[in-house]
Amino acid sequence: MLNMIHFGTPTDTPPLLIAHGLYGSARNWGVIAKRLSDERQVISVDMRNHGQSPWSDTHDYPALAADLAEVIEAIGGQADVVGHSMGGKAAMTLALNHGMLVRKLVVADIAPVAYGHSQIQYIQAMRAVDLAQVERRSDAEAQLATQGVEKALQSFFTQSLDLPAKRWRLNLDSLAAEMPRIMGFPQGGTAWSGPSLFLSGAASDYVLPEHRDPIRALFPQARFAKVPGAGHWLHAEKPREFEAATRAFLNA
Repeated sequence: MLNMIHFGTPTDTPPLLIAHGLYGSARNWGVIAKRLSDERQVISVDMRNHGQSPWSDTHDYPALAADLAEVIEAIGGQADVVGHSMGGKAAMTLALNHGMLVRKLVVADIAPVAYGHSQIQYIQAMRAVDLAQVERRSDAEAQLATQGVEKALQSFFTQSLDLPAKRWRLNLDSLAAEMPRIMGFPQGGTAWSGPSLFLSGAASDYVLPEHRDPIRALFPQARFAKVPGAGHWLHAEKPREFEAATRAFLNA
């Protein structure tokens, strides 16, 4: 079972499950999860190979979706789901493979397509950190800076650093080995006809006009919206706008 952080208490409204992106954690979503918990219970999870959740050699979307399905079955049998980036692909696969468990779906800045780029450079940067020389997060951030990692991502990555144990809470070996699957998306399967919102950053290039047909083929009720002034990390860059758009869709 995935590690979960609960916000709020159960209500008559289905709970909201949040699935983070690659190299993230449940803690990254604390502010938004807490604010959305004023109307329902919100559960933010650590995906496998991240945070406090179990590690596995397998990191493909059917497996990630099965992890989310297990959580939903444990918290009541149906939920609204928000997923960002890798978590968005896992959430889409959840809806496609376990559709009865999902009431509404919010996919943040990702499409059900294979991407040509890779995120392996960040694994290489984290592997290059000499953890024996790290006493505080700023020490690791300084080493990441020498690897060319930008300031915002330095802080983001070091949230997954277990300082007392001098280790990453990321299964870097498995994530590296499975990177082609992480950047891809499983083909085939039937469409999911539930309500879905594809919410992207206006300054991001992850969801392009040519992605709308593949999205509608799998999610025929898809709606599209953009958060002005935000890039791929739209929930971190514009948290109030992201929260407002998500809340409006879930409550419609």
